[in-house]
Amino acid sequence: MRSLALVGLLICLPLVARAQARVQSGNKLYAQQKYELAIREYEQVGEGNSEYATAIYNIGVCKYELWQTDNAIELYKRAIKLKGGNYPKASFALAIALEEQNKTGEAKEAYLQSVRTASDEYPWAKFKLGLLEANEGNVEVALRLFREAASSSGPHTASSHNNLGVMLARMGRLTEAEKEFGIALRQAGGQFAEASSNLALCRSLQATAQMRFEVEDLALVTPKFFR
Repeated sequence: MRSLALVGLLICLPLVARAQARVQSGNKLYAQQKYELAIREYEQVGEGNSEYATAIYNIGVCKYELWQTDNAIELYKRAIKLKGGNYPKASFALAIALEEQNKTGEAKEAYLQSVRTASDEYPWAKFKLGLLEANEGNVEVALRLFREAASSSGPHTASSHNNLGVMLARMGRLTEAEKEFGIALRQAGGQFAEASSNLALCRSLQATAQMRFEVEDLALVTPKFFR
């Protein structure tokens, strides 16, 4: 029995290695923007292989880059299902695609799924979810999400501080808001037009005590996700 098991293992290992090689080859082609060729490589990964869910997700990414968003969405969902619902990267990509199609409710659920399964690996998901909540007027929820996103370093951090400042200003907490705009500006090396404008407006509001509803002029930032 041991020899049979060993033979099975020896047969299985080359299959896994070949699948990994196909994924790596596809990734190189993707990096060169050769999306159709990358898809052909990913399609060589057989169903049931440990790399299969990754291959399906990667095909979805290629379809998205080819502006085949509906196909991408279905592939993301399939990859998530293959991982038993625990595939934060695919959930985040799904949310981006759904939001692009103005399916806000479904996008929010996908962002939430990414946040629940990511173990803080995807602060972008919290940032994007914060934007949706802010645009729906859920200021306190958005405040919490931007604060959590801002606590993780990355390209989203300065924008998170800016948007946190906007939420604080909308709550009338201008002193705290000023601090966040300042942090955002410093983290961006002074090159952050929205944060600079928000900081100036916030200081003006404090100096003149004209809070009223002028805080609505403060700008939320929505970084673009390029294909």
